[in-house]
Amino acid sequence: MPTEPHVRPLRSPGLLAWLRLVRIFQKVDRASAEQLRCHRLSPAQLDVLARVGMSEGMSQQRVADALMVTKGNICQLLDKMEQSDLLERRREGRVNHLYLTDKGRQLFEEAVPAHDEMVASKLAELEPDEQRTLLRLLRRLDHELS
Repeated sequence: MPTEPHVRPLRSPGLLAWLRLVRIFQKVDRASAEQLRCHRLSPAQLDVLARVGMSEGMSQQRVADALMVTKGNICQLLDKMEQSDLLERRREGRVNHLYLTDKGRQLFEEAVPAHDEMVASKLAELEPDEQRTLLRLLRRLDHELS
């Protein structure tokens, strides 16, 4: 008697969606890293630059929480950015507050809008209503996974 071929179960839509999200993230991340290279910035440094540039004086801990990194990681990142004269820490009591230097502010004004525009262009295949729907769904999933 011939044996039946082994049939693999179909992958769930959730798994397929996750795999597609990973693929899209990798493509946009590669384009982002390439664009940031000309500014000599890492994606994490751009994130700090954007956050501090939009809210100067925010605490070091708030930036670490927003980036979801450890105290050690944020210290190394900020040390490197201070050495590059992009930002400065000002101690107020037991809290470090972050401020952009003139060089950091100039880079913020150049790099952040260019990066935002590049990322937006990668998602422009979706209509604005589709982008809002995607954002709403991803937010809901993000909150549920927290």
